Amino acid sequence: MQIKRTATAHWEGTGKEGKGNLSTQSGVLNQVQYSANSRFSEGIGTNPEELIGAAHAGCFSMKLAFNLQEANIIPQSIDTKAVVIFENGAIPEIQLETTVKANGLTEEKLNELAAHAKANCPVSKLLNATIHLNVTLL
Repeated sequence: MQIKRTATAHWEGTGKEGKGNLSTQSGVLNQVQYSANSRFSEGIGTNPEELIGAAHAGCFSMKLAFNLQEANIIPQSIDTKAVVIFENGAIPEIQLETTVKANGLTEEKLNELAAHAKANCPVSKLLNATIHLNVTLL
C-alpha cells in the first residue's frame, strides 16, 4: 500500500533577507513562517532541521512502540528528543535521546528493540533514500 503525504514551501526574496512559509496537507502547519533568521539564529518561526528532528523523534518513538508491542510489552510512555546537528551546510549527525517507561522491560531488551527501531523507522531509512526531482521554471 502506498500512502502519499504532501507539504509545501513558499519563499520570497534572497536566502539571507527573504522569508517563506510552510504548509502541510493535514493543516497542522498552515503557512508557518521560516527564514534564515529562524534557521541560523533564534528568529521567530521554524526551520528544516527542527522539522526533521520532530519527524525523526516521532517516527522512531512509534517504531519502538510497535517493537515493544511485538514483544508483548506495553509502554506507559516513550519520550524521544532528536538533536539535529547542522554544520558547514550539512547534517552530519542526528542524536536520538529516548526514555521509556514500561513494566517488564529489561535494559537489554530495550537496547535491542531501540537499535532495531533506529535502523528501521522510515525516517532513519530516508537518509539513504533515492530523491526524485522535478523542477519547473515559471
